Amino acid sequence: MTRTLVCAALVAAIMIGCSGKKGVYESAKQMTGGDPSAGKATIRKYGCNACHSIPGIQGAYAVVGPPLDHMRVRVYIAGRATNTAPNLILWIRNPKAIDERTAMPNMGVTEKDAKDIAAYLYTLQ
Repeated sequence: MTRTLVCAALVAAIMIGCSGKKGVYESAKQMTGGDPSAGKATIRKYGCNACHSIPGIQGAYAVVGPPLDHMRVRVYIAGRATNTAPNLILWIRNPKAIDERTAMPNMGVTEKDAKDIAAYLYTLQ
């Protein structure tokens, strides 16, 4: 089942990648229920840029956590969970629910804000 999900995600990412920036933004909205444009501001609100390098986010060049480029086409989140919108939203809200040994803290991200952040990250191909 997991292999099927991964293959489906990769095929969808490849197809969406061919549809241009607008198509990628619309797809990210549909996948997450969030707003990629709002996600950019929300990333700064929670200080994600203090630990991560994030394309398109001014000043987000930190190397404490992993870079968040190419999130749309990654197979796993945190090396543990299949890269699906629900898993990414859960990771953003409560990283220890996916990996209890992670160094990423729970930042108190709301459900709406997590969806917006996930939507923005899914625009990064």
